[in-house]
Amino acid sequence: MNITTDETIIAATKLWLERAVIGLNLCPFAKNVHVKNQIRYVVSNATTHEDLLRDLMRELEVLAETPAVKIDTTLLIHPYVLTDFFEYNDFLDITDAALEDMDLEGALQVASFHPQYQFDGTQPDDIENYTNRSPYPMMHLLREASMVQAVSAFPEAEKIFDKNIETLRCLGHAGWNDLGLVQPTPPLKNNA
Repeated sequence: MNITTDETIIAATKLWLERAVIGLNLCPFAKNVHVKNQIRYVVSNATTHEDLLRDLMRELEVLAETPAVKIDTTLLIHPYVLTDFFEYNDFLDITDAALEDMDLEGALQVASFHPQYQFDGTQPDDIENYTNRSPYPMMHLLREASMVQAVSAFPEAEKIFDKNIETLRCLGHAGWNDLGLVQPTPPLKNNA
């Protein structure tokens, strides 16, 4: 049986972060926290929505209670659940409710990344969807204060989304494939 380890999943995620997110400058704020080792990578072994919600709430708590100089942001990677994008997208309402229930709304937020990410009004293989395509389903837990600080220091931050779409349209599918990113099949969980 082929078993994907947490280390393999994190390595694929870091490669994506370095080559796509930072390398293509899709998020101009990512390089700083990456270089300072302020990104927490967590692989959830959840196989149900309920287990994932527990992991999400635990990680929100960890992020809220840890100084930003130690952990500024968390990537909660969940390769065994919500592998279907539309099911994943529906789950994001639950993440918003969790933030509210934990009194973290306005302090933390959750951004979404998925191997099948699809913006409303696009076709599944439209290149602009790749701005949010990650090797595995994941939730990016962010501090609102860090985002406000980063955006205020970045000229024309409101144009990042449009610039990213243009970057990917110029890159095209062939250029994306040339990045050499891991395109994993859903990992098999070791239940032994």
